Amino acid sequence: MKALALCSYPIEAASTRYRVTQFVKPLSERGISLTVRPFLDSELQASLYNRGSWPRNALGLMRAALRRVGAIRQAQQADVLFVQREAMIFGPPVFEWLAARILKRPMVLDLDDATYVSYTSPTYGKLGKALKWAGKTDDLINWATLVTCGNRAIADYVESKGAISRIIPTVVDTEVFRPARRIQQSVPVLGWIGTHSTFPYLETIFPVLQELARTNSFKVKIVGAGLKEVKIPGVEVESLEWRLERELEDFQSIDIGLYPIDSEIYAENWASGKSGFKAIQYMALGIPYVASPVGAIRNLGETGITHLHATTKEEWHEALQRLLSNSRLREEMGAAGRHHCVENYSLSEQAKKLAEALREAATARVETN
Repeated sequence: MKALALCSYPIEAASTRYRVTQFVKPLSERGISLTVRPFLDSELQASLYNRGSWPRNALGLMRAALRRVGAIRQAQQADVLFVQREAMIFGPPVFEWLAARILKRPMVLDLDDATYVSYTSPTYGKLGKALKWAGKTDDLINWATLVTCGNRAIADYVESKGAISRIIPTVVDTEVFRPARRIQQSVPVLGWIGTHSTFPYLETIFPVLQELARTNSFKVKIVGAGLKEVKIPGVEVESLEWRLERELEDFQSIDIGLYPIDSEIYAENWASGKSGFKAIQYMALGIPYVASPVGAIRNLGETGITHLHATTKEEWHEALQRLLSNSRLREEMGAAGRHHCVENYSLSEQAKKLAEALREAATARVETN
């Protein structure tokens, strides 16, 4: 069976890397040939959120749109389409409409975020919001044969629209994401790896980190904030640009993971739609972490055994203080997290679910015809 995957972003984006491309091999082993076609290329992805590069970015987006037109022939030859969020990052869902309505290709839509919630880009503001085309996700849900969802909250929304949902959490290959052999560091490293759009979440606990630094020795490692320098008074901070080839190494250098999400930033429903992928990454690597119990995150792992939850600044202070002051607890939580991840979030199991979803969609088309 042939499947054509259309992604918004190249492999540098976690949504493409972990929701699509890592399934190419396991799907092939199950008799499904998955061809991946991202909308943005790596170069355009790297410059897209630099407002100073907007003339070049605009030209790059036009070229990307033309390449999408060229994918119509590939869609005709596919047994099923697998659309990760959307085929193009701006404008109406023209390609999906042509494929689903005119070419009659069965479509599996994949949603790992609450893209149906209105979102204002911290880079492009209202212009970006307008170009995203309000209501696009609802149209895609309506046209899809079924929708694979990163968590229950997204699945509930999909089902409220009368569509069929299948829950497939975002996972890592635990044979690749393995705990590093720990080298005793002089001070613990508190770490966060994310994007410029999620960095505001981390900033909400800066006052907590500043307070903790008065009585504790630690370093903070920040990767992907989009800033060359991040300052927290009284705290030693290392801020690095995110690099694909360094992703695993960066995670393995962390002793305590940070995963704050403030539902008042952006929109509450956007936060509740988060699938908690960072928690799964932390657990796979044996990293104890503190997280905000928002969306799917509240149901991942075992609170108090694999990680700690915190909502208020006082709770964040207490949880981090507990981990900073007890290396034995960090080791035990990390080991419990690794065990939990291997037992409950295997790549093989999720690949099986995705293969079943793609075959179900293709079979539905044959039966309809």
